[in-house]
Amino acid sequence: MTCERLHVTIEGRVQGVGFRYAAYYQAAALKIGGWVRNLNDGRVEAEFEGPRDALEQMLDWCWIGPASAHVSRVEAEWQAIDAASKRGFVIRD
Repeated sequence: MTCERLHVTIEGRVQGVGFRYAAYYQAAALKIGGWVRNLNDGRVEAEFEGPRDALEQMLDWCWIGPASAHVSRVEAEWQAIDAASKRGFVIRD
C-alpha cells in the first residue's frame, strides 16, 4: 500500500472549540496516524500519515472541523513516504 504524509495548518476559530480532539477521533475513524497541536498564534497544526484516499478525506474534514469551529484557511503540504509509521494518532501540547 502506498502511503503519504499530509502536513496542514488550519486558521480561523479553531482553538477552544475541541478541534484537536475532533481531529483525533476523525483520524481514528479513517485509520490514519499522526499528530495535532495548537500553535501560539491561534492556528492548529497537524500531520497525518496513511493512504492517499484517507488523507484526502481528512483534508476535507479539516475545512469543516467540529461544529463550533469556523475554518477560514487550510494550508496543505503533501509528501511521499515509503510507509506510514506504526504509531497511532496523538494530541500534542
